[in-house]
Amino acid sequence: MKIRYFAWVRERIGKAEEVVDLPAEVLTTTDLLIWLKSRGEEYDWALERPDVIRVACDQVHAAPGTPLAGVREVALFPPMTGG
Repeated sequence: MKIRYFAWVRERIGKAEEVVDLPAEVLTTTDLLIWLKSRGEEYDWALERPDVIRVACDQVHAAPGTPLAGVREVALFPPMTGG
């Protein structure tokens, strides 16, 4: 699965995207955030407040707990503001 990171999530993790093989127990967007946090300090720092991280699955906004079955790309980004 391709994971893309945007804005300060990207800056804290130190990369714009990566391709990962998810463990069998990662079934939802919530599981994904928990698993990513365990991958190192930079991930833990970037995802320290998972409640504010927005997720898109195959370019469609996804709610917490959305199943990942069949998803090819997940994007993680902080809340956006406009003006």
